[in-house]
Amino acid sequence: MTIVLFTDFGSADPYVGQVKAALAAHAPGIPVLDLLNDAPDYDVEAAAHLLAALAPEFAPASVFLAVVDPGVGTARGAIVVEAEERRFVGPDNGLLSVVYQRSARRRCQAIVWRPARLSASFHGRDLFAPVAARLAAGTLPEGWLAPRERPEVLFDPAPLARVIYVDHYGNCVTGIPVRDVRADARLEVAGREIGFARVFGEANPGEPFWYENSCGLVEIALARGSAARGLGIGVGTAVALRGRPAAL
Repeated sequence: MTIVLFTDFGSADPYVGQVKAALAAHAPGIPVLDLLNDAPDYDVEAAAHLLAALAPEFAPASVFLAVVDPGVGTARGAIVVEAEERRFVGPDNGLLSVVYQRSARRRCQAIVWRPARLSASFHGRDLFAPVAARLAAGTLPEGWLAPRERPEVLFDPAPLARVIYVDHYGNCVTGIPVRDVRADARLEVAGREIGFARVFGEANPGEPFWYENSCGLVEIALARGSAARGLGIGVGTAVALRGRPAAL
């Protein structure tokens, strides 16, 4: 059993370490993997699509602690979603809704337990971490969860035609699965059209292009440079593919 972290807590701040301390206290010896702690700040919909694309790489028994939660401390709910045998713990703000809706085998439960210590601003450490840890360890007390028909907040699970993540190279990931487009399609972004390249070496230095990234999503790159800087784009930038839908 493994706990997988997907958060916007940042890699340079103490928050991830504090969450890991809570996980270790409730599930000593359970491995914790950092999938991403620099998910798009405040952009829950972008993070939801990114999580859905990344999750299938992990074993079915994995427990994801997923937190992008600008509404922390408000009346938004807390849930556990089971999708294709993976479990996801986090806020009921849409973050878990794309992976839930794309799954044929799915279940939703509300987290009804509350700890004695619950910071208004850090539910990742105080609420979600103990639940994720005990799920992974198989020690979740009876009564911590209650049946729920579905998540309250549901984003559209269809492809998201905008940039959802920018890596440190400046490559810009979109929410569009490559299976929905042709290799001869042109991608329109920031007022210009760019073509497809299979790998970086097929593009001329300084030339922007789109390609299939390792998660099967359309990604925008600039050969030997930063697409984000070169094209002036970032998370939230709209994109459009010009071409007939078909398998790549």
